[in-house]
Amino acid sequence: MFEGLSDKLDRAFKVLKGHGHITEINVAETLKDVRKALLDADVSFKIAKQFTDQVKDQALGQNVLTAVSPGQLMVKIVHQELSQLMGGQKTELNLKGDPAIILIAGLQGSGKTTFAAKLANYLKTKRGKRPMLVACDVYRPAAIEQLKVLGEQIEVEVFSEVSVNEPVKIARRAIQYAKDKNYNVVIVDTAGRLSIDEMMMDEISNIKAALNPQETLFVVDSMTGQDAVNTAKVFNDRLNFDGVVLTKLDGDTRGGAALSIKSVVNKPIKFVGLGEKMDAIDIFYPERMADRILGMGDIVSLVEKAQEQYDEEEAQKLQKKIAKNQFDFNDFIAQIKQIKKMGNVKDLLGMIPGMGKAIRNLEIDDNAFKGIEAIIHSMTPAERVNPEIINGSRRKRIASGSGTTIQDVNRLIKQFDDTRKMMKMVTTSKGKNIGNLMRNIRNKN
Repeated sequence: MFEGLSDKLDRAFKVLKGHGHITEINVAETLKDVRKALLDADVSFKIAKQFTDQVKDQALGQNVLTAVSPGQLMVKIVHQELSQLMGGQKTELNLKGDPAIILIAGLQGSGKTTFAAKLANYLKTKRGKRPMLVACDVYRPAAIEQLKVLGEQIEVEVFSEVSVNEPVKIARRAIQYAKDKNYNVVIVDTAGRLSIDEMMMDEISNIKAALNPQETLFVVDSMTGQDAVNTAKVFNDRLNFDGVVLTKLDGDTRGGAALSIKSVVNKPIKFVGLGEKMDAIDIFYPERMADRILGMGDIVSLVEKAQEQYDEEEAQKLQKKIAKNQFDFNDFIAQIKQIKKMGNVKDLLGMIPGMGKAIRNLEIDDNAFKGIEAIIHSMTPAERVNPEIINGSRRKRIASGSGTTIQDVNRLIKQFDDTRKMMKMVTTSKGKNIGNLMRNIRNKN
């Protein structure tokens, strides 16, 4: 995401990152390039100018011209201002209520129904809630069925009344049903609407008035850029929603909506959608997003994703095997499976500081481990446990069975040996096991 903006900002800072003489002219030229980068990212001129003016004031106030590392200080200031532009800090959902009611509104085609299911899955798996989905889109023929299919995937009940054509009545009955069944969160999916459709705007206003929800979230496609921001303003003037959800952020190379929407509607971005899978949803952290835009990675999010797949007992067993040099191909493929559960491989690598730019033009898809898995699955159980017995004839058989070459097999075995040596060295030299390391990270968070 935001590749175009990241590239342009990187070029803008090149002058200041060098060791040449830093002057007010250098700083002015850099900020001019920053403003142009923001405009190219589909940020309005007014917001782009306000942003660069604030950065300039901060830069002069912190004596960038006489700093030992003016480039680094300038990047730090831009980082702070970018974070503030996007909201400054994360904003939690208000889940106080019995049940807590979350009303989902949005444009047609914004990914609203999919987000409703993703949110239910998030609340169920990560917040320990008992959510129920409500289908209040009575206009789109496949809307109710779509929500039911998604509900089955995540094992969350969907309340619907096909024979009733009044969304307000459906929503009210759903709340009573949720109370009877002890659901503690109700997520109400409404019909996608156009801001110019007065009847539909009246309807969503009536639903909100009838339910008095704890949260009203406006879902918008981030790839529509400034149009998304303008639409959000129209809806907010009418609905006074509590937060914004940006969908399809993984496909947004510009970033205009994420950078502008908080300034325009003065409402926080609460969630972002990053793909089609039901777990492809993240809380929006302005500071972490600023990290990624400026090529600093997002190591905190990477650690959190790792923790979600982390099993302390298994980690302790693995540490003991590494210490005894018993780490084998079964362990190796188990670690690959955990990495795949964390999400898109390229996105994960992009969270490592310095890696984003290096992999920008590389095609890394979810099948990146396919060849490795094929080779390991072509090994016998004995070969996986004792890689040392894999001689020339065995390598030839493994290559044939996996549809790869002997060179591919040789390369994997060498990588495995190097990995095993490195892991043993780290384990013995540091004197800390993986379990303790992960616990320390968790406690700090």
